[in-house]
Amino acid sequence: MNCREFRGNIMSKNNKLLLAIIGGGLFVFIVLLVAIISLIGSSGEISGSSFGNTVAIIPVQGEIAYGQSSILDESVVTPQSVTDGLKEAEEDSSISAIVLDVNSPGGSPVASEEIMNAVKNCKKPVVVWISDIGASGAYLVASPADKIIASPSSIVGSIGVILSLTDLSGLYQKIGVNEYAIKAGEYKDMGASYRNLTPEESEMLQEMVDQDYEYFISMVAENRGLNTSYVESIAEGKIYTGTQAKELKLVDETGDREQAIENAARLGGIQGDYNTVTITSTETLTDIITGYTTNFAYALGKGIGSLLNADSVQSSVDYSLS
Repeated sequence: MNCREFRGNIMSKNNKLLLAIIGGGLFVFIVLLVAIISLIGSSGEISGSSFGNTVAIIPVQGEIAYGQSSILDESVVTPQSVTDGLKEAEEDSSISAIVLDVNSPGGSPVASEEIMNAVKNCKKPVVVWISDIGASGAYLVASPADKIIASPSSIVGSIGVILSLTDLSGLYQKIGVNEYAIKAGEYKDMGASYRNLTPEESEMLQEMVDQDYEYFISMVAENRGLNTSYVESIAEGKIYTGTQAKELKLVDETGDREQAIENAARLGGIQGDYNTVTITSTETLTDIITGYTTNFAYALGKGIGSLLNADSVQSSVDYSLS
């Protein structure tokens, strides 16, 4: 083999290697392109959102509390169930937006605030639909949503605080019941059913109620982008129809459930058809027992006092309809 033939063989091998590299790279590019097109096609997305074509619906129906008030009471919404649902929707790439299906008079202020913060921190769009009622703590939950849609005849609002106390001392005397307490601490039995409040105790509790009221108003104002003094002027525990609430800027639109889902889909960047999935949480026996044995000094939205254990204040604070 002479020198010219040797160089020719080397050049032929180099050309084959180059063609192999180009062909391999082209094949990898085509595979990646097909994968990307398939991903876009399966998610129903053409542009905009990087998520899928599904809207998640999370029910918020019943009293908001950390546990059930009785074993037979099933109409309780726990923060855990809602926050778990929101987290599941956030982590699911097929879901582009979330609808909270609200029908609740409110409940525990701490539980309501926990759900409110979870809604506020959602990265995906959240639309709230209020069916029959979205009042008190439930309205607090709804307030940071990207859009609130209420049924025209729904009950919305009840931004206010009430502390319900019961003095049964007169009844006890009539039926011969002599209830008393051995206590350590002057105010330990404040609000007990066997005596009325002293003027000093009334003043203490009024300060607590006023503070909760101011906080409630400030949160609604912040979440809805409204002036605090304006919210205060329409609060005062008043309730409104969905139509009235829209006029007062407490909700964005009036409409039905399908309209809320449609709005969520468009906010989530879904251009065409969309799917829906309902996310619910099943409480365990432990959750039910925990709720049954747990009592609250504060509650939002029920409008009636619940008696606590004998060693604590027998009262409830309600962001209430009454």
